[in-house]
Amino acid sequence: MDPGLELADWRREIAQLYLTGPTSGADGAAAFRRGRDALFGRHPQSPVPAAERDGFEGLDWFPYDPGARVTAALEPAPGGDALEIDTGGEDGVVRYRRVGRLRTPWGTLTLFWTLGYGGGLFLPLRDATSGHQTYGGGRYLTDTIKGTFGRGLVTNPNDQVTLDFNYAYNPSCAYDPRWACPLAPPENRLSGAVEAGERTPR
Repeated sequence: MDPGLELADWRREIAQLYLTGPTSGADGAAAFRRGRDALFGRHPQSPVPAAERDGFEGLDWFPYDPGARVTAALEPAPGGDALEIDTGGEDGVVRYRRVGRLRTPWGTLTLFWTLGYGGGLFLPLRDATSGHQTYGGGRYLTDTIKGTFGRGLVTNPNDQVTLDFNYAYNPSCAYDPRWACPLAPPENRLSGAVEAGERTPR
């Protein structure tokens, strides 16, 4: 199959995984993890290298933590200029607009909007587990261009946003250096340890 069609199918399956219930609580997290494991182990666009998929035993996660789901008010973001992040790959420099700031128990994060065709919400983060228990380059809570709707980030009325760090996931470059990923900028580096979500790949 053409790689573009494979990628389109990957994104469709990711979106379906995020939107299919249950979408909250321990049952929702367990169902999501099973679906993500199955997808990563079989799909031709999986970031797991093809030579390793036959022996793939699933992703490594922290135990589900209901305290890792928090709601924060979206506050104005300082610095109105667009942020540019070099992916280090064929995507080159990607530009983002700051949507607002979100205060969490572990520190404050900036929510971004990806500028360019279509756009989408993007929330990368690093925390005190990065490079130890989790991937050193950080993780994502959402990247809606890639179909990650809901679960990790849910928008609510009155500029409230629910963040569920149980769904924090590794970027593709955590599995294979052939991928290039935009990583968390300094303003999204949390001082606290977020012991929830996906851990360093096995």
